[in-house]
Amino acid sequence: MSKTEKLLRELIALPSVNPAFLPEQHPRAGEQRVGDFLAATAASAGLDVEFQPVADRRSNLLARLTPRKKASRRVLLAPHMDTVNAQDSQFTPRKRNGKIFGRGACDTKGSIAAMLGALSHLARSGKRPDQTEIIFVGLVDEESAQAGSRALVRTKLKADLAIIGEPTRLQVVTAHKGSLWLKMETHGKAAHGALPYLGVNAVHTMARVVDLLETDYARQLRQRRHPLLGMATVNVGAISGGTQANIVPDYCSILVDRRTLPGEEEKRITAAIHSLLRAKGLQATFCNLRDTPWLPLETNVKLPLVAQLLKTMRQTKPAGVNFFSDASVLSQGGIPSVLFGPGDIAHAHTTDEWVETSSLDRAEAMLRQFLLSLP
Repeated sequence: MSKTEKLLRELIALPSVNPAFLPEQHPRAGEQRVGDFLAATAASAGLDVEFQPVADRRSNLLARLTPRKKASRRVLLAPHMDTVNAQDSQFTPRKRNGKIFGRGACDTKGSIAAMLGALSHLARSGKRPDQTEIIFVGLVDEESAQAGSRALVRTKLKADLAIIGEPTRLQVVTAHKGSLWLKMETHGKAAHGALPYLGVNAVHTMARVVDLLETDYARQLRQRRHPLLGMATVNVGAISGGTQANIVPDYCSILVDRRTLPGEEEKRITAAIHSLLRAKGLQATFCNLRDTPWLPLETNVKLPLVAQLLKTMRQTKPAGVNFFSDASVLSQGGIPSVLFGPGDIAHAHTTDEWVETSSLDRAEAMLRQFLLSLP
């Protein structure tokens, strides 16, 4: 068993479920036990360790490898420590057919193991860069509101590159979609169900709105494509309206997930939907369900460290993914960011989440090679 595999097994056995998905004071909630374990692991390798408080009993972990000389650049290795919830059995790591199963195996405790493993190897070997400071940053709260990465940005930390640990199948990802969550509401007039013609049915109006979004609007979105991300998408994920069968409903709401491409803005998106509704004689009100923006990521592949990373990974062109990540938050905060890690997002959040041990070990070796190439 490799050291990276052993570390991943230990991490899976330490539940770090995002508190947003559990009742208050639940024994699995929070990243602290993982953070404490990683701090001890990093310190034993000779890394300088500190915690950055984010919220009550929730802190980012920073483990630094200082360069031989004065630092002229900085690289971050930044996976997240939280996971979604799971059944009890998923917090016991299992190995079968060359795969490690367990909650967080690929999202993103596999990345944690590979990244901290690569950095610890450098620290123990004494082959640290001359002028590049490398910081492992274990982030909290990625699965909910990215409080960890947003707190890191507020410290004004400067870096030349952040490699965000996410399951990318060992591909360097320079672009991902953003996510806009909208609540749309229709209003009508209540009436007795025996006399429906005296009312205005808000559910019926919303049914027409849903159909319009899923057909005409979706077709409009397919007309524009991003070279790495393809087309923007829309999904109506929930609907609620009415109280009982014999009352004409005067209210209905839906929740909409609009995945955005670089260059798209919320005002223009909502204006386009309003325009489409008006053309069909429909009206609905909008509100954004998030207090903070979930913007798309698009990092310049010609930046020196991004180009160097792609070259080291022997990747002729960058990749793009549909899911959101901390990379967007750090990028908006002035830190050029990419995604990289073992595993496939298709296996994340599933009842049988897994990562191949070969992918795990390759990720550690590839990251180690890149870190050794830094000046």
